Amino acid sequence: MSYEEFGPTGGHPLILLHGWPDSPRTWDKIRQGLCEDGFHCFAPYLRGFGQTCFLSSNEIRSGQSTALASDLIEFSNALGLESFSVAGHDWGAFASYLAAANWPDRIQRLVALSVPYGINNPSITPGLEQARAFWYQWLFQTEQGQQTLAQDPSAFCRFIWDAWMTTQQIDERDFEEASSAWQNPDWIAITLHYYRNRWGTAKDDPAYDDLEGIRLNPPPICAPTLLIHGSDDPCILAGTTDNRDRFFSGDYRRELLPGVGHFPQRESPETVCALMTSFLNPEG
Repeated sequence: MSYEEFGPTGGHPLILLHGWPDSPRTWDKIRQGLCEDGFHCFAPYLRGFGQTCFLSSNEIRSGQSTALASDLIEFSNALGLESFSVAGHDWGAFASYLAAANWPDRIQRLVALSVPYGINNPSITPGLEQARAFWYQWLFQTEQGQQTLAQDPSAFCRFIWDAWMTTQQIDERDFEEASSAWQNPDWIAITLHYYRNRWGTAKDDPAYDDLEGIRLNPPPICAPTLLIHGSDDPCILAGTTDNRDRFFSGDYRRELLPGVGHFPQRESPETVCALMTSFLNPEG
């Protein structure tokens, strides 16, 4: 796994997981604040992104969320981190939830951005408004969707960014920097498998069968958890995060950011950084 590292080496370890379609560049606007507050940060490129690569051509190009959760734990093992905090956005949030549920002794505190816990079961049909917001996920179930994504990934993702980022115009440099991570030769396969497996139309990788029960029947998470969600998120609607307390046996709170879309860390970085540092600071 390719990753970036920043912050004081003696600081509290914090792993930052980006979402789709994005990269570790998503944390750039809060990076300084995290460093100043003493966090030793590790920001990996998820499988299929950047220079992260498979060691074998025979390995299944699985993007399932349980694989991403397993990657998080294996990554922390490689770093020698017995326990750590994690912040995840979008795909990274799903992976963080599943890791916290499966390895409760490893994750001290959890910040999830833009995604609620307990909605990643293909047998649970979303409401009509949320189903409409998932248009791209339905498109990816088809051969036409695969062709559209493969034909011009940058154009497809630019359309996504324009639709999901509600508070401001897209910074062209930000987009270009993020899009470089989508040149990975496995990016399209990982993207399609993630969303097809999400809805049960692509087979699981057997390597993660032991984790799938947690995904389908999520148990309560005991790690203190903060959910940060844009109130105007057009991808994961804010209403999906209502009444989620039952999924947490530890401390849990939700912060809705008025007027913010699907990328809070990009759209409202000062607020997000303040919320994260206050919540994650083990002394706070």
